[in-house]
Amino acid sequence: MADLRTVDEHLALVLEATSPLPDFAQPLLDALDLACAEDVRSGLSLPRFDNSAMDGYAVHTVDVATAADESPVVLPVVGQIGAGQTPGGPVTELARGTAAKIMTGAPLPTGADTVVPYEWTDRGAAEVRITRAPVEGQHVRYAGEDVATDDLLVEAGTALGPRHLGLLASVGRSTVRVRPRPRVVIVSTGSELRAPGTALRPGDDDDAIYDGNSYLLAAAARRAGAVPYRVGLVPDEPEAFLRALDDQVGRADLVVTSGGISMGDYDVVKAALAPLGTVWFGGLAMQPGKPQGFGHVTAGMGAGAGGGAPRGSDGTEGVEPRRVPIFCLPGNPVSSYLSFEMFVRPALRRMMGLVPESRRTVQARLTHDVRSPAGRRQFLRGVISIGADGTTVTEVQPVGGSGSHLVGDLAASNALIVVPEDVTAVAAGEQVTVVRLDQD
Repeated sequence: MADLRTVDEHLALVLEATSPLPDFAQPLLDALDLACAEDVRSGLSLPRFDNSAMDGYAVHTVDVATAADESPVVLPVVGQIGAGQTPGGPVTELARGTAAKIMTGAPLPTGADTVVPYEWTDRGAAEVRITRAPVEGQHVRYAGEDVATDDLLVEAGTALGPRHLGLLASVGRSTVRVRPRPRVVIVSTGSELRAPGTALRPGDDDDAIYDGNSYLLAAAARRAGAVPYRVGLVPDEPEAFLRALDDQVGRADLVVTSGGISMGDYDVVKAALAPLGTVWFGGLAMQPGKPQGFGHVTAGMGAGAGGGAPRGSDGTEGVEPRRVPIFCLPGNPVSSYLSFEMFVRPALRRMMGLVPESRRTVQARLTHDVRSPAGRRQFLRGVISIGADGTTVTEVQPVGGSGSHLVGDLAASNALIVVPEDVTAVAAGEQVTVVRLDQD
């Protein structure tokens, strides 16, 4: 096993060779779920001015301090202030012993220090009867009490959600600098593959299988935040594979292939890329997913008709040749998916500037005995149980066997049970490390 890379070694090499994509300004809605690439500070205060939190009357607190049901205070109404008017509105200054009708969000007139809501009054127009005494500052939103000028609103690296975007819009920002979604070209290889939806012909297609990998990987890339491009099925011919790659790599920030990297006579990806000297092929001390390939291919102006040119630092199309990371994953669906989760997804998150790059792990009680080969980190499919608090993972049940072809078991699982390299058996009831597949 000495010639096998460990999972941690391979991930470290992948992340070392992967760089964040250049950032550029995006309209706010287009920045949803992307990583902010700047520290955003506020250029103004929120609220910008003292304003009313209720529909009611702006008053001086001392003028209504004795108001009660049995002894209401009556004040003349000297004006009305609506939202959208300049601070002070039609009432430049509220004199002692008077009131001004005011709407929610309207600027507080100069001199007023509290708002009496309609519910405590007779809603008078010329004069108002107030039957309850407020405290000073009640129902007033003070300037800057939410956000002060130069406050840090969003830290670089934050994944922008709806609440962040609402805040940025509220301080007048219409764009924000973010790292874009990586464009991922996905290539499935194998002369035996057929497109889903096509009929298998008796005799001709007796050994054919439907291509599930490209859909699995494209969906995983999209779930990770990338923009996937599925390439049509590529036969086991190195020239055909290189043509497809050359045609598509121009529009890629990252390429993922599945199949054709083991030790067989028809391992097209390895046969085509190994002579380039820029892609490593070898084994990892993991199960499933031992055969792996990783490196770079070059994209430039020679992209094919469907490819497009590289993206520049401002998000527009550029022309400089680029070294594009390429992940060559095993062809068995479970191996391919687990390899994506362990290596491709962290690389995509690094490109997007998102942290953590790898999924978080939790501890859970194992429900059944499991065995694992010595010297390999095994990833078993499992289903987790959640505790009474609705969030804590309490136990995990293995699903199916360890075979790398068991895609049905993969679909039925929502977690990975991690058995370390130096452990060959884990008994039911012991604590194990678990990766939650549907949660960052």
